[in-house]
Amino acid sequence: MNLDILPDDCFAHILSLTSPVDACRISIISSSIRISADSDGVWEKFLPSDYRGILSKLRHPLIYSSKKELFLMLCIPHLIDGGDKTFSLEKSTGKKRYMLSARELDITWADNPLFWSWKPFPTSRFHEAVELRTIWWLEIQGKINSRMLSPNTTYGSYLIVKFADRAYGLDYLPSKVSVQVGDVKSEGKVYLRQYESKKQCLETIWFSNRIELVVRSMAFRGITEERVPCKREDGWFEIELGSFYNHGGHDLEVKMSLKEVNGTHLKGGLVVEGIEVRPKQL
Repeated sequence: MNLDILPDDCFAHILSLTSPVDACRISIISSSIRISADSDGVWEKFLPSDYRGILSKLRHPLIYSSKKELFLMLCIPHLIDGGDKTFSLEKSTGKKRYMLSARELDITWADNPLFWSWKPFPTSRFHEAVELRTIWWLEIQGKINSRMLSPNTTYGSYLIVKFADRAYGLDYLPSKVSVQVGDVKSEGKVYLRQYESKKQCLETIWFSNRIELVVRSMAFRGITEERVPCKREDGWFEIELGSFYNHGGHDLEVKMSLKEVNGTHLKGGLVVEGIEVRPKQL
């Protein structure tokens, strides 16, 4: 079938039911198809339904000439809500993703300079991050409303951290991570240690006698999934706190946390940038 013979509005409607990637691919077929594929009617369908409200929250307004240009601009993280969060879109799907800064999190004793130190980090997206000086009770929690996220989407939440050169005591015991939406809760554990590769981390976990004993002692608690910090392209590390499915249409609070409150030893050197909530690649 010759696609050029379809009415422009009909073809544009068909494209709007596909994806941003499909619209870009098909636009190279012909110049007439490119006009439909690049139209505002198509790309407005790929934008979230509340995109105008999101634009009003941007710290720096965007100047754009088309809805396709706006979509591509929003695929880059932008500061919102006074600079305490970032918002962006997944380029392939148009799904929403957010990052909550450390200031948006509930970190036990974070306002006490004896335990935590707030300061700027050159590679951070935010004005400042927070570094753990020394503490024995480590508890970091974040919250986001499910209505802010894309419906019918599986999300993962990730704590974004760095490890200072002086980091100590963080992996003496595993930290408990969890994500809870309503009455549904997922749990796991992670060793807060800087690894250049997941393979190195797994080898250390499985062959270290000290950690092996800890694994056995925690088994009776039903916490069996083991997570590791993974290095990101931006130089930070991310720790998966858990995942959840957002049905949409419900006003639910998504609670995300990392805790290590069982040990009485001191620990320090963990730098917290925030928590990222993004669609998972299934």
